[in-house]
Amino acid sequence: MNIRALRTAVPALAALALSSGVAVAAENYPERPIRLIVPFPPGGSNDIVGRVIGQQLGDRLGKPVVIDNRGGAGGMIGTDTAIHSQPDGYTLLIISAAYAYNPWLYKLNYDPIKSIAAVAQLGTGPNVLAIHPSVAASSVKELVALAKARPGQLNYASAGIGSFQHMSSEMFRIMAGINVLHVPFKGGGPAMLAVISGQSQISIGSLLQTLPFLRNGKLKALATGGAKRSPALPEVPTVAEAGVPGYEANNWWGIVGPGAMPPAVVKRVNAEVAAILAAPETQKWFIGEGGEAVSRTPEEFRKWIQSEMAKWGKVVKQAGIKAE
Repeated sequence: MNIRALRTAVPALAALALSSGVAVAAENYPERPIRLIVPFPPGGSNDIVGRVIGQQLGDRLGKPVVIDNRGGAGGMIGTDTAIHSQPDGYTLLIISAAYAYNPWLYKLNYDPIKSIAAVAQLGTGPNVLAIHPSVAASSVKELVALAKARPGQLNYASAGIGSFQHMSSEMFRIMAGINVLHVPFKGGGPAMLAVISGQSQISIGSLLQTLPFLRNGKLKALATGGAKRSPALPEVPTVAEAGVPGYEANNWWGIVGPGAMPPAVVKRVNAEVAAILAAPETQKWFIGEGGEAVSRTPEEFRKWIQSEMAKWGKVVKQAGIKAE
């Protein structure tokens, strides 16, 4: 073989060996524990969904799925860690609606669509407008009237700039025409504690995260943010019903991996997640927590992410939200 032919053959043989190795690795997947990064602190909806699905996924795959909470920068720290990990299927990432906001708030060092392997959507859930029981309002209209009578004196807590609470609260503020202050915290858990303690008066966050505190009376629900009433709170009207027509805000959760993740591994994880979501007990859990299990193919999930980016990009621009 001459030198020119050798130069051509070596890269081709290397590529063939690499593809064969990937195929073998995918066939034997998983051979060790899987890390599932939750890019927010414990206690938020991302953490709750991640732990529930992660436990079942580990059971089905035969290897532990270890939750790794890496909060900060609106989810950017954990997201960046996951996307730049080895694309072997052993580092996965929980994403939510916040993933669709971040490209409009931060300068990313990755492409939010091309740099990921969309693996599986998990579910969706509306937000809920809740207040501390000390707030003198029993309906959305009364809260809006109170906020207009006391401009700038009420505040709402969020998991941070660019979080679901922040975005859906800003949408409500704009559509209701009120002046309330935003108090960002480092995660959904600390934000919820601030409202429960009365440090903040208003919470507009995931129903899944808020529901336990509504049930024990530590918070009072005024409305939910979906297009229809939630089965978990059938007596509570939607925000649109209660006086802010056209308002609708739903959080969602899914699993992605680094962009070069082997397609066979993506397919395997997607199939296992689909089986988990189809199980009656999983569907019952989502409904009981105010959400809904949603199963999509990887390509369908990718398109969903793109549509959410377009939707929430408009909110960021209208509200003039900027990352600190």
